[in-house]
Amino acid sequence: MTSPDTPAGYAPLDAGRLIALLMGHEGTRMRLGESPERWTVREVGDGNLNLVFIVGGPSGSVCVKQALPYVRVAGPSWPLSLDRIYYEQAYYAAVGPHVRGLGPEILFYDPVLYCLVMENLTPHIILRNGLIGGLRYPGLGHAVGDFIARATFHTSDLAEPLERKMSRLALFAGNQSLLRITVDLVFTDPYRQSERNRHTTPQLDDIAAALRADAALKAAVGRWGEIFLTRAQALLHGDLHSGSIMVTQGDTRIIDPEFAFYGPIGFDLGAFLGNLLLAWCAQPGHATAEDERAAYRDWILGETVSFWETFQTSFLALWQRHGTGDAYPAALYASPDAAAALDRERAAYLRVVHADMIGFAACKMIRRILGFAHVADFERIVDRDTRGRCERRALELALEMLVSPERFESPAALGAQVSAGTAGSSQS
Repeated sequence: MTSPDTPAGYAPLDAGRLIALLMGHEGTRMRLGESPERWTVREVGDGNLNLVFIVGGPSGSVCVKQALPYVRVAGPSWPLSLDRIYYEQAYYAAVGPHVRGLGPEILFYDPVLYCLVMENLTPHIILRNGLIGGLRYPGLGHAVGDFIARATFHTSDLAEPLERKMSRLALFAGNQSLLRITVDLVFTDPYRQSERNRHTTPQLDDIAAALRADAALKAAVGRWGEIFLTRAQALLHGDLHSGSIMVTQGDTRIIDPEFAFYGPIGFDLGAFLGNLLLAWCAQPGHATAEDERAAYRDWILGETVSFWETFQTSFLALWQRHGTGDAYPAALYASPDAAAALDRERAAYLRVVHADMIGFAACKMIRRILGFAHVADFERIVDRDTRGRCERRALELALEMLVSPERFESPAALGAQVSAGTAGSSQS
């Protein structure tokens, strides 16, 4: 279904249109195999926004993602710009040279059909499903931390001249329809009565009502929302949760950057951290008599430490080697005293990024429990009382992170605070 505002030539893809599109692109045709009659098409999208197809042929396969003119999970009653796929491919073009091997290979973008054709990641699975299943992925935190460090540093004023950074900032400022979704669903709706909200009821009725009546909490989330809107540090993925990461035991890839925009580095960091903490809180709901998931929860906390430490180490190393932007210009710090002062500035910069990460992680956790779009980590817990206990623990942790981020000033402090509520999360 399209609307009167849909551009000429656009139509939602079906098997016939898709095969015709791919036949016209030589590189993709060769990847699939020169026998289109043997190609197969499956629509596999299970997200909230788009159509996603896997096309297989005698020689290989590709993944095709197409924007719909509305939010898929809501239908035509919630119109949405098709341009989000344009911004996704623009993000890959900007950060791709710096994060090779950590995202999918992009084959081509069709500006008429608003679709992106890329490498089919196989045998990868969505990270969220692996976390629900209790699977461990060596190097997960390291890979995601390194990805964010590289993607954000190289698109920041620390690395780029102001002309290039400002031109890109102006480009991604056009991604307003998805920025509006983030502002509404992350920083606004969960803290008020909204027809888009839902939660596990009656188990969370009391904590939901208390949260929406808490003036100090609303002031805190307002501060994080203002930082989100005004601190244009670097180009961000914009929606880097555990459903936007595909994994195998030896490989991690980041996908779905359609929410890309210039914002605070801590927002991407917080999105991933928040989703790891949601997974940690959900584990009692997926435990069995044979596996209580205690050791697995320890592994998740270990990955939060690896994640931050890798980001910090990688970001500092990049700044030291490639600090060629207009922020902290290298020519000013040639003397030993100036170099020492710059080191202190770098440490202070990362302390602010860490505090942002904690606050944004909290916002992301709350929206996934009291807002519009929930996570399978909790939704797949069949027993509502168990689900409610797991979600309550996550909310209690998130509320503390939101109003007192200074209590979580290091990975060790975060782990200690999280672990302190372990017994209550499974027994209360």
